[in-house]
Amino acid sequence: MNIKSLLLGSAAALIAVSGARAADAVVVAEPEPAEYVKICDVYGAGYFYIPGTETCLRIGGYVRYDIGGGDIGSFDGARSADVRTGKDQGTWAKNARFTLKTWTGQETELGTLKTYTETRFNFGNTSRSGQNQITTTQTTGGGTVTSSTRGPGAFNKGVSLNFAWIQLGGLRVGKDESAFDTFIGYAGNVIQDTLVPYGGFDTNVVQYYFDAGNGFSAVASLEEGSGQGGTIDSYVPHVVGGVKYTQGWGAITGVGAYDSNYDEFAGKVRLDVNVSSALSLFIMGGYGTDGKLSDAGNFVNANGRGFYKQWSGNWAIWGGGTYKFNEKTSFNAQVSYDEGKNLGIAANVAYDVVPGFTVTAEVDYLNVGNNTVSNWTDADKKSNIGGILRFQRSF
Repeated sequence: MNIKSLLLGSAAALIAVSGARAADAVVVAEPEPAEYVKICDVYGAGYFYIPGTETCLRIGGYVRYDIGGGDIGSFDGARSADVRTGKDQGTWAKNARFTLKTWTGQETELGTLKTYTETRFNFGNTSRSGQNQITTTQTTGGGTVTSSTRGPGAFNKGVSLNFAWIQLGGLRVGKDESAFDTFIGYAGNVIQDTLVPYGGFDTNVVQYYFDAGNGFSAVASLEEGSGQGGTIDSYVPHVVGGVKYTQGWGAITGVGAYDSNYDEFAGKVRLDVNVSSALSLFIMGGYGTDGKLSDAGNFVNANGRGFYKQWSGNWAIWGGGTYKFNEKTSFNAQVSYDEGKNLGIAANVAYDVVPGFTVTAEVDYLNVGNNTVSNWTDADKKSNIGGILRFQRSF
């Protein structure tokens, strides 16, 4: 009996202890249902609804690496100084860029409400960032002393806000590029499409887009301009207007601009033709007045170029096209020439290694005319040749 009572008592004690431990166990709460991001396909691929709102958001951008070589006149090469001897010599021009883009869209009773932003971050050298800079100072004894200081070489070039605009229906306000360029189209699918420049870019805008729905569209834009001599100097804005007719075969476009700083006018007309599914061509001509731009007493624009008419002389022409060999490979070319006898030729081959990753190899030629339009007005070579190898991952 004693043994039986001992066994029964031990079993009861074990059950009691187990019950107590079970009562003390941590209870794991059921996971809360997650609010997954919903796809928004109204505005195209990549958009999703911001949780809790009716606003669609898309985030994208690219990472780019450029390697350039050649002459200063073609904007590709860079100059440096030998770190031991100080001798001026050529070097690679390299630049790494990260670009962040955002798009938003939302339907309202007044039309589609959209925004677009683009911010760029750059690291690399420039055409002259590694050169020796010579300065001469007068000494108390009447002699001169020369000193040499070297540029910074490769460096973080800062951040640039390239686009930041709001658009409701056809009304757009904010930071954009001039409608003188965006509405009619950039000169070509080459990297160096401004060997002969075709207009200013960065500007704040108040503009209105009109789409008639039958291939006809128009734009009217009030612009601030940018840079020394290009930014408006009063309450009177620069004014740009344009009309376009688009069909399956291509498009015909015309734009005109009034430079309020100098009371001068410029205009461009363009023809785009889709010859076939593989070949597309364009030709664009520009004409601008330059009476007050050419004023020799004007230290900013004595070269006869303003914010819109940046080519030399009154007229200029650009032409070129794209030929797609296959889904991965395309050939792009552009020729440009102005009244100042500046001749620019650019050609490249672009290859999509995989979707979103493109490698482009380009060769550029610039023959400097009577009134140079190159970045450096003291380029000592009349004929300049250079090239760029670009790696770009877009997402």
